[in-house]
Amino acid sequence: MDITSPQIDDLLAKTEENPFLLCSIASKRAADINNMLHGQRLRVADVQGFDDVTSIISGEDPISIAMKEIDDGTLSYDKKEFDAELADGNQND
Repeated sequence: MDITSPQIDDLLAKTEENPFLLCSIASKRAADINNMLHGQRLRVADVQGFDDVTSIISGEDPISIAMKEIDDGTLSYDKKEFDAELADGNQND
């Protein structure tokens, strides 16, 4: 991932200047991308023998894709839902 694009300041501006929120959103989306491509990985690996189909298909790793989606506004979050999940997680500790 290119650390200068998208710029961290731009990403933080879209996530309330909260690095934890940014990482949470990006990691959840990256996991979704990995899960979505899991079947494709298996099929392509059987046919072509490649290990990392995500990079082959998109040219980027899932976390880079997620960060770009945050930056261009296609990936966002519901603040109330995020706050509720965070509060629930803190009560379970």
